[in-house]
Amino acid sequence: MYRKEEQPLPPPEKFELPFEGKLSPNNCWVIMAELIPWDDFEEEYAKLFSAEKGAPAKLFRMALGTLIIKEKLGTSDRETIEQIRENPYLQYFIGLNCYQQEPPLESSMLVHFRKRIDGGLINKINKKIVKEK
Repeated sequence: MYRKEEQPLPPPEKFELPFEGKLSPNNCWVIMAELIPWDDFEEEYAKLFSAEKGAPAKLFRMALGTLIIKEKLGTSDRETIEQIRENPYLQYFIGLNCYQQEPPLESSMLVHFRKRIDGGLINKINKKIVKEK
């Protein structure tokens, strides 16, 4: 038997979150974020940029984290950014301090991230993770 909802849905800003505004430490993105030695490779990544020209670079965690999300979800560049915009766990994973409704970067940035983060750097990161575990 069909039963109509007794109360109308609240507007989005009054929608209650099950985790009361806090991220669960058991979420897969939170766990994976703890495994990756982001800071160990920030300096190496920063050396790829010129201090004199261009816009300020995104942090290594945002660059690598976005590429990991794209691979793990199997999404296009645009859809990856949309998923990050909608999901506080993904925003945490790429290093944001709090949830924001605006996209943290443009989808075109992923092209630059892929050029800068090559297989050699990925191998170094993987070796470091395995060595520490």
